[in-house]
Amino acid sequence: MTELVFLQDMVIILAAAVAVVAFLRALQVPSIAGFIVAGTVVGPNALGLVKDLHQVEVLAEIGVVLLLFGIGLELSLSRVRRLWRPIVLGGATQVGVTILVVVGISMACGRGLPSGLLLGFIFAVSSTAIVLGGLSSRGELETPHGRLALGILIFQDLCVVPMVLVVPALGNNAGSGKSVLVQLLTAAAVITGVLVAARLVVPRFLEAIARTRKRDLFILAVFLICLGTAWAVSKVGVSLALGAFLAGLVVSGSRYREQAISDLVPLRDILASVFFVSIGMLLDLRSVLDHLLPILGLFAAIILGKFIIIFVASTIMRLPVRVGILTAASLSQVGEFSFVLLIAATGTGLLEEPLRSNLTVAIILSMLATPFGLALGPQLAAGLSKLNPLIRLLQVKTTAERPDTDTEPLKNHVIIAGYGLTGRNLVRSLKQIGARYIIVDLNTENVREAAGQGEPAFFGDVTSAEVLEHLEIAEAKHLVIAINDPDATARTTRAARLVAPDLRITVRTAFYTDMNRLVDAGATYVVAAEAAAADAMVDRVLKCFDDNVDDNVDDDSEK
Repeated sequence: MTELVFLQDMVIILAAAVAVVAFLRALQVPSIAGFIVAGTVVGPNALGLVKDLHQVEVLAEIGVVLLLFGIGLELSLSRVRRLWRPIVLGGATQVGVTILVVVGISMACGRGLPSGLLLGFIFAVSSTAIVLGGLSSRGELETPHGRLALGILIFQDLCVVPMVLVVPALGNNAGSGKSVLVQLLTAAAVITGVLVAARLVVPRFLEAIARTRKRDLFILAVFLICLGTAWAVSKVGVSLALGAFLAGLVVSGSRYREQAISDLVPLRDILASVFFVSIGMLLDLRSVLDHLLPILGLFAAIILGKFIIIFVASTIMRLPVRVGILTAASLSQVGEFSFVLLIAATGTGLLEEPLRSNLTVAIILSMLATPFGLALGPQLAAGLSKLNPLIRLLQVKTTAERPDTDTEPLKNHVIIAGYGLTGRNLVRSLKQIGARYIIVDLNTENVREAAGQGEPAFFGDVTSAEVLEHLEIAEAKHLVIAINDPDATARTTRAARLVAPDLRITVRTAFYTDMNRLVDAGATYVVAAEAAAADAMVDRVLKCFDDNVDDNVDDDSEK
């Protein structure tokens, strides 16, 4: 009957998760928060519908293993290289400063260094799932603040593994710092051994499995690598989570990475949802009401503290105020891997009750607040951009420092906002006709590349009226906005139209549904990439019915 009780518990968990998540999704609440709420409802401190918590915890641990395997699997080296600056500078600054600040406050409150470090680890991580989902749905992943947020999240995810490894060593029974160092060196040796062995063995193994052309066999092989590596490294004292991450990193370097991701996602999502449901089971609603003020205090400390630290990190990177505010608004929560750290700290004595329970509730509230932070970020950035003393103190205005080396002042020029593919092609064409132009971009790599080629390229935030004035927008012939931030595009259009009512403004946007909004903002002409692609595809299909057209010959639109 034990098996039937366990099956009953799983049915209850899945039914509650489906019902609660579907209801909360209608209110724009993230799925992870819904899973946690479902766990609270069916857990022992509420309705008490789930009987065997131990079995649920076993499944939850497998869910954690698959979560970390997925992180390793999705972290391709090419992606890391492209985001090296946000990862190294932004991520290291944010994580390092957060840990230092939390440790300092913790020790000032009379807590020990190990407990402070654990709290610092927990506060340092943000929710990869919620933030990337929110930015993706808003079309902001490739914006300056989207790239910075992604880089910081990658660094945080990389830090989770050593954090999980260190936490048990911080406990009362961990021994001296020397034993911690020995554990870390042992882990490093195991990591090196696994990576070297996997580099030689895994590609050949997957190649042999793929030749069978049996999808079910390939899925079994992927899970064998994941769980087998995690189990093997755990036998020498390294955590299951670290082993899973290593396994994912190994598979990500093979040609079968995409197939492995597609095969892993369904089961990973199911077991990860069980993990979040198990977290919800830890909540005691009566205890929440009894400790409401401390919980709200922790929640405020999380949101405000992380916002300030991430904003400072973006300022250190010499990014504009707008980018810093939008990034801080998106990352000012504590993420799902904080629960992994809390579980790793079980039995260490580092966090006593009711602090542990209060912190769990505050983390959940911070995750619930993330969608609202993403929505309010642009308004907050717009409000602070009007505080000129603050802008002068913090914002880098490379456009303001533009040297007056030209023999003629800027007049009848084209302002190109964004030096991506569109900006490069436009520059090439303007050169051919001898037109004057000036380039402005928030991507420092683009600016550096263009300036290295002798182009008049400057770093600046075109949503700022002051930046537009430094670009002599009142004397410009045309403004071309080719940036990937829909909200920033609309704000730039409105700001430019106020300063130069008769200016021609051409805007590029990703989606057709944004066209009316941009026209209302003052754009003269809007090019929607979605509509252009649709027209090109229709044209190509219709051409195949024209006997006079060779379908094998590409035209210029496809190059």
